Amino acid sequence: MPTHGERRTLPYTREQMFDLVADVERYPEFLPWCLACRIRRKITPDLFVADLMIGFKMFRERFASEVTLSRPGRVDVVYREGPFRHLTNHWNFTEDERGRCVIDFYIDFEFRSKTLQKVIGKLFNEAVQRMVNAFEKRATQLYGPGQVGEDPPAEPTVSPEASPPGTVPPGA
Repeated sequence: MPTHGERRTLPYTREQMFDLVADVERYPEFLPWCLACRIRRKITPDLFVADLMIGFKMFRERFASEVTLSRPGRVDVVYREGPFRHLTNHWNFTEDERGRCVIDFYIDFEFRSKTLQKVIGKLFNEAVQRMVNAFEKRATQLYGPGQVGEDPPAEPTVSPEASPPGTVPPGA
């Protein structure tokens, strides 16, 4: 049963990254292998059941998960029905000392089908990397290149050696 954990620091606020991950209905727009997604039932504003359809080559599977939003620090996903024996994943969002979002992502799942498990098992780490990269790329599309906690661009400077002969360097 594959598991994967990953930590990334991104130049966005934790609120921005939380909002991106919590917006599950937009996953088909950017997430590899996510063909469709809808919120089946809202239980509370922070708890809902979502249906996702995933596809890879000749495989297409639909499954339902319960999603719990704990703004702005955590998103938990627990499998409810479909092709898995189990599926759990969570996202934790914290900030580093510079205000950048530190994302801790974890996923653990097992398919009921041994064939599907075997196919996915071989590609699992690459697939998860592509998923996490897709969220990072989506953040850049939505929020720009990211400025939170980044060093400001260096001011251009002119050294006296670079000034043409007979001119006074700026600031001298």
